[in-house]
Amino acid sequence: MATSTRIFSFLFAMMITFTVLSSSCSARVYKVGDSDGWTAKDDVYYAWAEKNYKEFHVGDSLVFEYDPTINDVTQVSGALEYELCDYSSPKAVYNTGHDVVTLTEPGFHYFITSNQAQCVLGQKLEVLVVQDPSSPVPPPTPSKILPLGNTYKVGESKGWNVYDSDFYNKWSEEKQFHVGDSLIFEYANEVRDVYEISGDLEFMTCDPTSPVAVHKTGHDLVRLTEPGVHYFITSNSGDCEAGLKLRVVVGPVPEAVTYPKFPKKVDLSAMERLNNWLKTFKHQPHH
Repeated sequence: MATSTRIFSFLFAMMITFTVLSSSCSARVYKVGDSDGWTAKDDVYYAWAEKNYKEFHVGDSLVFEYDPTINDVTQVSGALEYELCDYSSPKAVYNTGHDVVTLTEPGFHYFITSNQAQCVLGQKLEVLVVQDPSSPVPPPTPSKILPLGNTYKVGESKGWNVYDSDFYNKWSEEKQFHVGDSLIFEYANEVRDVYEISGDLEFMTCDPTSPVAVHKTGHDLVRLTEPGVHYFITSNSGDCEAGLKLRVVVGPVPEAVTYPKFPKKVDLSAMERLNNWLKTFKHQPHH
């Protein structure tokens, strides 16, 4: 009996281990700078991020190794703070000397050191994170579950491509979008992508540096979950300036229309109508 229990415990532990390993095998861990670690070296981190065509996915992790007495890892929110080495309003600060940062959201992520002299010398890292197509997107929380709306293929049969500068503006203005609707972007993903950006200025100047989301599969389904103006561009500035960008105005969830209830029309059969007519001839008593 004891032997059976030990065998069962061993098999159960193996199953748990296999489940944990299989769930995490798709995520990768990158040591920033490889053997150089996190230090002040001109342009080393740009080259490191581009080396071997690295593609960072949601769920991957970055490991920063450094001397914590003179350095730290400060995550900043935008490209401007990154360029200016401005650490005054950080998103997060790490200072253990062996920091593991998991990339939980798509888009650009910016890291600098608060040692400004070393940041200016090149100790800063910018990485673009995309959603791993092999990983399922988690379902929305119950508060975010929306009614299923209409699905629109952007550009109809022409898809997401470069046409005249007003093509997508005209396509969008002919439609009424509501929360719950979806957009499908179809394109050749070797030369195109879809960047969702946050404002009109970025849209007008084709600025992809601080996207809300990045899509690169070639068949991207984007759900419109909030009312307001939504902006989409391509990161190829030449194509974007030529007109490959889309602005859609999204209205709230349409309210269900209720109609007053009228009594149903009674449709009597011919026999029923005949019987009712005969009932009108009541037998009259003779006097």
